[in-house]
Amino acid sequence: MSSLPKLPPIPLSTAAKAWLPIRLLLGVGASVGVAFMLVLMLYITDLGLSVWDRLQQRGPAFWILYLILLAGLSAGGIYAVWRVLHWGRPAGKARAKAHAKPPDEATLRERLERHSAAGVPVDSIHRELEELQRRRAAGEIVVAVFGEISVGKSSLIRALLPGTEIAVDVRGGTTRVVNYYTWTSSAGDRLILADLPGLNEADGSLDQMARDEALRAHVVIYVCEGDLTRDQYAAMRTLVDLGSPLIVALNKTDRYTERELVLVRERLAERIGEQVEVAPVQCGGFEEVTRIYHDGREETTRRERQPQAGDLRRALQRYLDNDPQVLDALRDTSVFVLAQQKLDAAVAQHRREKAAAIVQSYSRKAVFGALAAVSPGTDILIQGYLGFNLIKELCALYEAPAREVDMQRFLDLAGNQIKRNINLMLALVGNIFKAFPGIGTVVGGMMHAVVYGLIFESLGKAAARSLDSRGELVNGPALRMFEDNLSEDLEARAKRFAQLVWSRQRDGEAAGSAPGSGEMI
Repeated sequence: MSSLPKLPPIPLSTAAKAWLPIRLLLGVGASVGVAFMLVLMLYITDLGLSVWDRLQQRGPAFWILYLILLAGLSAGGIYAVWRVLHWGRPAGKARAKAHAKPPDEATLRERLERHSAAGVPVDSIHRELEELQRRRAAGEIVVAVFGEISVGKSSLIRALLPGTEIAVDVRGGTTRVVNYYTWTSSAGDRLILADLPGLNEADGSLDQMARDEALRAHVVIYVCEGDLTRDQYAAMRTLVDLGSPLIVALNKTDRYTERELVLVRERLAERIGEQVEVAPVQCGGFEEVTRIYHDGREETTRRERQPQAGDLRRALQRYLDNDPQVLDALRDTSVFVLAQQKLDAAVAQHRREKAAAIVQSYSRKAVFGALAAVSPGTDILIQGYLGFNLIKELCALYEAPAREVDMQRFLDLAGNQIKRNINLMLALVGNIFKAFPGIGTVVGGMMHAVVYGLIFESLGKAAARSLDSRGELVNGPALRMFEDNLSEDLEARAKRFAQLVWSRQRDGEAAGSAPGSGEMI
């Protein structure tokens, strides 16, 4: 096998000669640049000295106006540079960092009326606000005892209320409802203790009830047995973020040495914030005691531990000694947040159900519109009109701004995706129709009707998901969801629309064969 011919090396002198013109040009360019900078510096210096001589001939008033003008131009230049440096950054980032303002009662009630008029079920939110009014009128101070299952919540209440019959079971999960107990503190404050169901039971069905009642309370006592788990930390984080008065009751402290207890308290304060009080408690219970007699005999008995809740009482009293109006205001804010969360969930569920109904309605309209087309191109006009109104109605449902040009742009981009999938969809629908007897020569129109149904259903679902998750119709993600929806469970959906078309076609044939009826469409 012959090798490629090698080129002779270029002599060094030849290479140097080739670079000589380039080096000469670089040298001339550098000299011209230095000369230009010198001339520019001399010109600026001369101009500055001339301006200075003229300014010295003016009075103080001119100096003040000149300095103000100079400062304004400098500020404008700095702002222009800042805008250039920040050009193209998402405008929503700064807004996203800001904490959402807690709702007030007037705004919440206005939203309730508006969404109720739109058909959103809001009875549970109205009951929440009615319960708040009742507690306001009663002047009750509610203290919620909150925490995971089997950490000693009911035992703690028994320690605070000696002689009160409270069900305590070592199996855990004894508290299935919210139980209320009246307690008068050592300072004479009358309180309502709310014993809440434990979090993270086997089925978790009571978690939401417990969290809601914790948000309705003036003060929350969170009971735990040591360092917080991830679930415990998440449950407390909601209360801390809302500013709810919170005391962490560290139970079963007899298991720790003094040094270990200090470390656990420091760890809890580090994870949940220095503003949260940590009170060690011992809720009682039983312990085994072994007695050794002088003759060597041993006897093991069970005796009741003495409850120790002095630190917790003092921490709770410090909250009660503050202005009661502050406690009421914090409680009201928590309830308003709870009501707003319930309203948001109800609105989201209502919109999803309504959006699904709109999408199915327009999908059926698209199918029947394709069947009713009487001339070439008519179906395109019908479907374009229906597609525009589908997007418009979904945007109105989600109260999202939608300009006609944006909606048309989205439909145009979706049309480009349809072109890439139309042949596959027609082939699939054609195979499905082979299972229906007696189709005849009108199968082409029926196939297009089914395809239009598939397209509208996929398009409507993609637009609804974008509006639901982002609050606006964003072309990129919505188009990706549209493409995914087109292929998702395609055969089953095509069969469903084919059955609809076939039933409509048979109804039309029956009407056409009746005496005195017109020609079948």
